[in-house]
Amino acid sequence: MRIAAPIEIGPLDADAQQAVRGLAAAAEAHDGVAPLSEQPLLNLGTDAEWITHVVAHTTAGSTIGYVQIDRSGETASAELVVHPEHRRNGRGRVLLRTAERDATLPSRSGEPGQHGKQLRVWAHGDLESARGFARASGLRAVRELLFLTRPTTPTTPTRPLAAETAAPGLPEAPAGYRLRTFRPGADDAAWLRVNARAFATHPEQGRMTLDDLRARQAEPWFDPEGFFLLVPDGADDADPVAFQWTKTEPGQPDDARDGEIYALGVDPEHQGKGLGRLLTDVGLAHLAQAGATRAVLYVEGDNSPALATYERAGFTRAAVHVQYARP
Repeated sequence: MRIAAPIEIGPLDADAQQAVRGLAAAAEAHDGVAPLSEQPLLNLGTDAEWITHVVAHTTAGSTIGYVQIDRSGETASAELVVHPEHRRNGRGRVLLRTAERDATLPSRSGEPGQHGKQLRVWAHGDLESARGFARASGLRAVRELLFLTRPTTPTTPTRPLAAETAAPGLPEAPAGYRLRTFRPGADDAAWLRVNARAFATHPEQGRMTLDDLRARQAEPWFDPEGFFLLVPDGADDADPVAFQWTKTEPGQPDDARDGEIYALGVDPEHQGKGLGRLLTDVGLAHLAQAGATRAVLYVEGDNSPALATYERAGFTRAAVHVQYARP
């Protein structure tokens, strides 16, 4: 007899957040891929109208399932995880149905966070078990996020290295531009503006807020020396025209250290000038200097210009993350 676990909906206190992190760690150890991405983990302590936390417990109170529904965008997005020892027993279906009801509940409000939206569910790593669960639930793939990798060495930049710049040893900025590092606090608003322009059609990145930026600045991996802005030469206080933000998680072994090209954006008015290629080289050079042995990044599967840039830089596909939805 299959028995659905008790379901709890509402904000997560500190103990509940820790239990969800432990659940995610158990699933990652079993599956080889993290079931929750960065933003849902940052959202665990968030109590707002646009987010719903759903936790599945055993009758003894252990946390064995979790789904987070984010309704802040045009569609609702969910990430779901069930403990490996409690799968194939109806827990995932209960969490999915709960998420769908939360997302599609009719709403008369036009404000962010409203219900009445289509639900899209992430499957990280696109494992066969996730594909089977999606098929059985009547879901189909609607979006792919590719995970690309390449060794950081030997680095072969496509631009000459600058002898003397604000960032020594990095590729030289073209005429009319200057490369400098990000100044927390002073550059926050300007960066948010160019990020919104560069990712105007992106369902997550383009919606980043000051709170989102500050949350990342509080993370142990944040390093402004790995966050580069390309600004008009002679106008240092003007909005940047492009940026390259790198990320290296602490605590990695020296001989297997991943460095991420975390976000790379170019203002639409300055696209077509090779700035994306330049900033890719900047990121790779910085990650190599910082001791990363492998460079990694995420890119939309249908972003042909970005894929072409990264393929020229030597990146290859290592994994895929898929978003599923009902037809």
